[in-house]
Amino acid sequence: LAAVGGYLTADDVSERARIAAGPTWAKGKCADTFTPIGPWLVTPDAVGDPQALGLELWVDGERRQRGTTARMAYGVGELLAFLSTLMTLEPGDLVLTGTPGGVAALRPEPRPFLREGHVVEAEVTGLGRQRTRVVAVEEAVDEAEVRV
Repeated sequence: LAAVGGYLTADDVSERARIAAGPTWAKGKCADTFTPIGPWLVTPDAVGDPQALGLELWVDGERRQRGTTARMAYGVGELLAFLSTLMTLEPGDLVLTGTPGGVAALRPEPRPFLREGHVVEAEVTGLGRQRTRVVAVEEAVDEAEVRV
């Protein structure tokens, strides 16, 4: 953990149509405007224990996800140690550690996938809350917007 430069809120956006088309999840998670981060980077000394943070996500004011980093299968240090055996981690690299339960893909039908016009708010205790408006592909020009 001594190598961690800071922590931030990130929204791991997925485009389910691309994921369903296969063969990998990557193409449904790598659009230019996906994975908004922020609103700021918080230094490790200000965070304290990274395994003691609350996680919440709302869509149009309805809470869809709630959890805590204490429930992570592997701690931040363990994840970084493992990743460093697979790749070289450089200053500035971002590592997303997962999401709490409640993702739309695992909810009963009709699944509440993101649609144009939805407003998504993601918050990690002490790291801030971000607000993102979902827009159509041709409109996605602002870094605070996610295209569908």
